[in-house]
Amino acid sequence: MSSKNNSRREFIKTTGKAGIALGLASTVIPSFANQLFKNNVAGIPYTQQPLPYGYKDLEVAIDALTMEIHYTKHAAGYAKNLADACTSENVDTKSVSLESLLAKISKYSAKMRNNGGGHYNHELFWQSMTGSSGMKPANKLADAITKDFGSFDAFKTQFTDAGKNRFGSGWAWLIVNADKKLVIGSTPNQDNPLMDISELKGIPLLGLDVWEHAYYLRYQNKRPDYINAWWNVVNWDVVQKRFDAAV
Repeated sequence: MSSKNNSRREFIKTTGKAGIALGLASTVIPSFANQLFKNNVAGIPYTQQPLPYGYKDLEVAIDALTMEIHYTKHAAGYAKNLADACTSENVDTKSVSLESLLAKISKYSAKMRNNGGGHYNHELFWQSMTGSSGMKPANKLADAITKDFGSFDAFKTQFTDAGKNRFGSGWAWLIVNADKKLVIGSTPNQDNPLMDISELKGIPLLGLDVWEHAYYLRYQNKRPDYINAWWNVVNWDVVQKRFDAAV
């Protein structure tokens, strides 16, 4: 057999493996999305949900006026624009979960990407906070944090750095990746780890909004001060439920 034929066969073999690998990679996040929040933990609905607390209840970290503007203007706008995008792009929101849509976001418009991500991220953000300050992770989540980051303090430092160092607007994340490992990272704008276009991929457990509108009225340009205060309102019970469902 000629060297030319050998080269051709090797090329087909190599590209075939690459194609399989790409196919597997593309199914990772959709499979995450499909299994997301079993164990009686619901996914994120397409419509904006009522806050689980009042605007003033997070004052230890976020002032009431910022909460009201953030929820009624910014987040409400994402929800409305997402609904418009779903109508124009023929998405059946009764049969397609938001998580599954985000997992294939490259097939949709920039409007869908920006507003689908914006809505999902904000709904998760609201759920992940509570007026009952001083909570800490417990049970298997606490063990996993110690295992994957060394200690809770080391985890907080790494997560804080992810939010503090995100250039411009975006989000800091704690996720469970395909290997069931806890990973910290960040995404720009309204992208999130469920999206097939994201370099950071996995199931979001905790997300922090580091867009300026989330903190500027109280903290101005002092994003690190906002993040340090935010730790006081993290709802670790919700993060625990998401972790239990993901692993």
